[in-house]
Amino acid sequence: MASIAEISGNEAALARQAEILAQPLTAERRMAHAIRALAIDAVEAAKCGHPGMPMGMADAATALWSKVLKFDAADPSWWDRDRFVLSAGHGSMLLYALLHLTGHEGMGIDQLKNFRQLHSPAAGHPEYGEHPAIEMTTGPLGQGLATAVGMALAERMLAAKFGKSLVDHRTWVVAGDGCLMEGVSHEAGALAGHLKLNKLTVLWDDNSISIDGATGLATSEDPLKRFAAYGWATRRVDGHDPAQLQAALAFAQKSARPTIIACRTVIGFGAPTKAGTAGSHGAALGGAEAEATKKALSWPYLPFQVPNDVYNDWHEAGARGAATRRAWLKRLAKHPLRAEFERVMSGKLPEGWTEAMAVYKAQLAETKPKLATRQASQKALEVLVPAIPELAGGSADLTGSNLTLVKGMGDVQPGQYAGRYIYYGVREFGMAAAMNGIALHGGLIPYGGTFFVFSDYMRPAIRLAALMRIRAIHVLTHDSIGLGEDGPTHQPIEHLASFRAMPNVLTLRPADAIETAEAWEIAIRNTTGPTLLVLSRQAVPALRAAANSNQAARGAYVLAEAEGPRAATIIATGTEVALAMAARATLAARGIQVAVVSAPSFELFARQDASYQAAVLGDAPRIGVEAASGFGWERWLGGDGVFIGMNGFGASAPAEILYEHFGITEAAICRAVTLAADAK
Repeated sequence: MASIAEISGNEAALARQAEILAQPLTAERRMAHAIRALAIDAVEAAKCGHPGMPMGMADAATALWSKVLKFDAADPSWWDRDRFVLSAGHGSMLLYALLHLTGHEGMGIDQLKNFRQLHSPAAGHPEYGEHPAIEMTTGPLGQGLATAVGMALAERMLAAKFGKSLVDHRTWVVAGDGCLMEGVSHEAGALAGHLKLNKLTVLWDDNSISIDGATGLATSEDPLKRFAAYGWATRRVDGHDPAQLQAALAFAQKSARPTIIACRTVIGFGAPTKAGTAGSHGAALGGAEAEATKKALSWPYLPFQVPNDVYNDWHEAGARGAATRRAWLKRLAKHPLRAEFERVMSGKLPEGWTEAMAVYKAQLAETKPKLATRQASQKALEVLVPAIPELAGGSADLTGSNLTLVKGMGDVQPGQYAGRYIYYGVREFGMAAAMNGIALHGGLIPYGGTFFVFSDYMRPAIRLAALMRIRAIHVLTHDSIGLGEDGPTHQPIEHLASFRAMPNVLTLRPADAIETAEAWEIAIRNTTGPTLLVLSRQAVPALRAAANSNQAARGAYVLAEAEGPRAATIIATGTEVALAMAARATLAARGIQVAVVSAPSFELFARQDASYQAAVLGDAPRIGVEAASGFGWERWLGGDGVFIGMNGFGASAPAEILYEHFGITEAAICRAVTLAADAK
């Protein structure tokens, strides 16, 4: 049942709508009506979808795409194009209609007719990779805006390196009321304002309607004042007035700060009864309402039919950037940094980095340092950062703990973007989303650090990175009860299991300095999803005698074979591998021979062929050791395996006392092996 606020809002919306529709029907308005009509038709055909937002934001989108947005429909992958992010991804037909009307190949009328159907590029929410002009996957509200912050930051950083003649574009976002309610909008907005990302503009679909009804049911804030406090420039316009929209867009292009434009719109604009209500948000209008809407819009055409004159206007808009792109290509051809620019933008790694890492790993094999794996990670970065200039790091206010900064990187500061290290502040979700944007933009490889337990704050962005299959590297330190006195709020338990369950995520928990170096090599090469480097606070001994090949790349391997037939196989990860090796020595002294398997990545091990897996795991009883939840270990331990790890939350005490208290010890491993061997 509609609320009183929604009923009164609907009456006002209908009155405003009638006033606008009484105005002369201009060519620009007809271009906007084409968006509305296609959105109505596609949602009606699918019998589900979200017509209200595309109908409401059609005028704003027309103003942006027809006169301001820098793009060329003939080359949607042009590196210096403006980025357009539909943060309010439920209104996907706005984007699909724009791509179709501007002449983008691969978004023809047949694709629109197949809206929300299996294998259609016109999916229910925009999906990265389904069409080259879809900049990112959106749908989880707020993440598009937050990811766009990373895109805008990447543009500024690359412009500082390569110059304005090669890198000079803007990032535009369409966000809804829900996007601005989401907490990540606060993190992202504050970061963008602080960094003065002046080439970022958000068009806020200010329609005051959410699924439950009027937004006044849940919020009474003024988002413009909030964003002004972050350091943004703000404007409020009639979202159906082309002149006001063009003036606001021109203002944004001249602003020294990021800009948010509140576009006051009528959701479901044109619908005779559902305009201005939640009824037009997330369901087809219905045949009668759809027909009446088109009549109100003076759109007397069959479903999915657009008149030639409107197509011509839109195709002209789609080709408007062609000359600009050709001029850019000429500049690129003559630019002294052309080869390096093309290398980083195409994602090709530089020559020499693997050789530098090989020398470093050989040194580790010789010196055998005892280091926390977070320290080993920093040592690896000291090699990688000079060798791979596109590596861009950062931390969520834990630089000194994550050890993510190395000498010579330089800081990214407001208005100064030549550095390679970003201080994200205590904004884990915002950091992970921005890293996704940096990765999507191209030209940089982002990594960012925080405590592993705070990956809970980052999970939605990590999941989106996994869904998009993009390279973002997360340095997640303080990985277990081994962090000690900070206690259970900071001690990850279920986190490894949960990320191992997430598709396309690569989780690596290395055991020593060499494995950590190998993990970094794997992360750099992994271009099909995010990588999590799960690292220890406490020091671990060197375990590997040689580093002539990347053993961690196979996910699990025999670190130390039994001296004779295996009585058992001990499988461990991270810091617990050292415990397994100590138990092996103790057992050998008792005449019990066991093998130790280091398993830094379950995902990589699962990709190996069955014969390799069988050779590593063996036929003897298996003992799993990890200071975390045992969920998922059964796959490798089998029905008779024994797991030594955590069965609940941790506690506050020194690390060595906690390991003893929770029974994750050399003695516990020896007992489990002895019992298993006796039972066999």
